[in-house]
Amino acid sequence: MAQPHELNTDPDRLLFAYWVPNVSGGLVVSKIPQNTSSSLQSNLHYARTAEQHGFEYALTQIRFTALYGAAEQHESVSFSQALLHGTEKLKVIAAILPGPWTPAIVAKQLASIDNYTDGRIAVNIVSGWFKGEFHAIGEWWLDHAERYRRSNEFMRCLRGIWTAPEDEGFTFSGDFYRFKNYKLAPKPVQKPHPPIFQGGNSEDARVNGAEVADWYFMNGNDLEGFRAQIEDVKARAAKVGRGEHVKFAVNGFVIVRETEEEAVSVLQEIQGKADKGAIEAFSQEVKNAGQSTKEKQGMWATSTFNDLVQYNDGFKTKLVGTKEQVAERIVLLKALGVNLLLTAFLHYDQEVEQFGKEVLPLVRKLEAEGRGNDVAYEIERTGDVYKKR
Repeated sequence: MAQPHELNTDPDRLLFAYWVPNVSGGLVVSKIPQNTSSSLQSNLHYARTAEQHGFEYALTQIRFTALYGAAEQHESVSFSQALLHGTEKLKVIAAILPGPWTPAIVAKQLASIDNYTDGRIAVNIVSGWFKGEFHAIGEWWLDHAERYRRSNEFMRCLRGIWTAPEDEGFTFSGDFYRFKNYKLAPKPVQKPHPPIFQGGNSEDARVNGAEVADWYFMNGNDLEGFRAQIEDVKARAAKVGRGEHVKFAVNGFVIVRETEEEAVSVLQEIQGKADKGAIEAFSQEVKNAGQSTKEKQGMWATSTFNDLVQYNDGFKTKLVGTKEQVAERIVLLKALGVNLLLTAFLHYDQEVEQFGKEVLPLVRKLEAEGRGNDVAYEIERTGDVYKKR
């Protein structure tokens, strides 16, 4: 097994990940030029650059059809495997969609990949929000609560298959999936199993995060929104005996420039050149997400037009400014309870390396000074930028 990066030896460190641009169009729905490519060749360069500069995870995206700027879409599991074979330390989180995939297939695929790559694969369970995509590939479209209930069973099955005693196998009888004495071999290298991520802001997503996932992904939010989600999921997890088990990850779009004014100007240009037609169509489609829940709470339920230009509310995380400002905001996120920051960039050709050289070492320096542990102190220093406006 490869030795950890010199910046990643503290067990209490914040982890860094990046969105893999394995779909075309970059990470913003804008007509602004982007030095970002979805090709495998470019993505191998991004992965090696990220690994070299201290990123520990990458997340591939799952799309089956063209939508909102993503005219071409490389399949997530095979793309993840290709990146793993081109790197030595980086862990890759493969996004999968229950419905098109079954637990048996995913458990087998990822267990094999885990063996091929010395334990570096993880999975992100995406419950789905794009109704047209499901219809295009002949899959049943379930309502929001049922999609998340299916994902709950899916994650239980993955964990069960991966950890079942070899002499007994895995047996499960649910509403969506059933197994009888299924024995998987070889089992994954990682113990007890590859990490299971899932995300969402809704009640249904929070239940899944508390009950069955290892990691809970959050969209960008304001200060109180982050605190409320983390506290809620932790409380739910404690009720089922998993209070110390669930970890938290947050999405953030990063714009680092020499001055704050320059960084804000780039953000304004991205939003000013937004692909209006694509975002309006996206806005209609995501009503199948948070707005479709009985509590009207969840993914994109309160997102504005400008928020949707970065399709996981990454602008709300406020990682726009100088390297010092961004580092300060990152340690505030850590103090709130965030364990992993999922980054995205306008120009992957340059900015993955820039972040790794300029921001990540600053965060490690602040952590070494004891920063990121006292939430009241960090809010006093930096919290104003996250308050509701």
